[in-house]
Amino acid sequence: MTRNWYRMGWAVGVAAVMAGCSGSTTPTAAAPPASTYTNPLLPSGPDPWITQVDGVYYYTHTLGNRISLWRTDNIAKLAEAKEVVVWTAPPTGPNAHSIWAPELHRIDGKWFLYYSATASGFEDDAHRGVFVLENDSADPMNDNWIDRGRINTARAGIDGTVFSHGGKRYFVYSPYTETDTSLAIAQMENPWTLTGPENVIARPDQPWEQQGGRQIVEGPEFLQGPKGDLFLTYSGSACWSDGYSLGLLHAAPGSDPLDPSAWTKSPQPVLKSGNGVYATGHNGFFVSPDGKENWIIYHANSGPDMKCTSKRAPHIQRFDWNAEGWPQFGEPVPEGTPLPAPSGNR
Repeated sequence: MTRNWYRMGWAVGVAAVMAGCSGSTTPTAAAPPASTYTNPLLPSGPDPWITQVDGVYYYTHTLGNRISLWRTDNIAKLAEAKEVVVWTAPPTGPNAHSIWAPELHRIDGKWFLYYSATASGFEDDAHRGVFVLENDSADPMNDNWIDRGRINTARAGIDGTVFSHGGKRYFVYSPYTETDTSLAIAQMENPWTLTGPENVIARPDQPWEQQGGRQIVEGPEFLQGPKGDLFLTYSGSACWSDGYSLGLLHAAPGSDPLDPSAWTKSPQPVLKSGNGVYATGHNGFFVSPDGKENWIIYHANSGPDMKCTSKRAPHIQRFDWNAEGWPQFGEPVPEGTPLPAPSGNR
């Protein structure tokens, strides 16, 4: 059964307020109204990403020729935040255009921006790669970014992300293989260099990953389970298909993330089109400022057959875990539905 926590939680909150207003003769100070939001957060925002640090949200998404950050202490007011361009693609070189899927990570006290790019003079997949920028400032909202160049992956590819587990750091991306794209993992020597073997851990072998005329798995994102399980979400099928959805890989506690046999795939999507929301994909994760809630961000279209354009917009919703320690994303929240903002939100 689909979890409707967001509807139940909203109804319970309203009922509690109404109950508190009835039968009382002693004036009391009214609590400030809880902050709410509605999806989408912005009218445009393909490949969205949120990093929350010390109650501050840093947001970014694909812009094509630059990387911008938005900063806010209330994610419900993201639309009021100012866009700050922190890096612009050079006119020529290996990372000159098709700047896609930026991710902001805080690693060892420094900021890193991972992004996909294509070499000048080319538009083919063979000349795409994942690049990284470094910034040692406390505040990433500046242009003090050092270009660390292209990650030394074994193949051309896109959509790089990083995670730490068991005292080691790993890099996962979507290399171009015999089936359009797959998912591959390698260990990192430092935030811009891979070391050791690179292993493919998933291929688009399910029918739902082959919609839109392509065989694609892309956009991997790591999620640590509450019982030690390792999860990787990913997007399956062509982004111009309404069948574009989120899938899930799982590795049991104690597994070696580099071992392809450690990862098993859920046979069906874990988040897909529904409730008037289409082509749910390319997600990220963040926690609420008080650390009590888990949230997912993803892009989606507001109607069918809207393809893979800048009209893809950022949506967020809270998710929980089942008794076995697996994430439960439920269905997309209908657009325009007022929902409580993350707990601890200012």
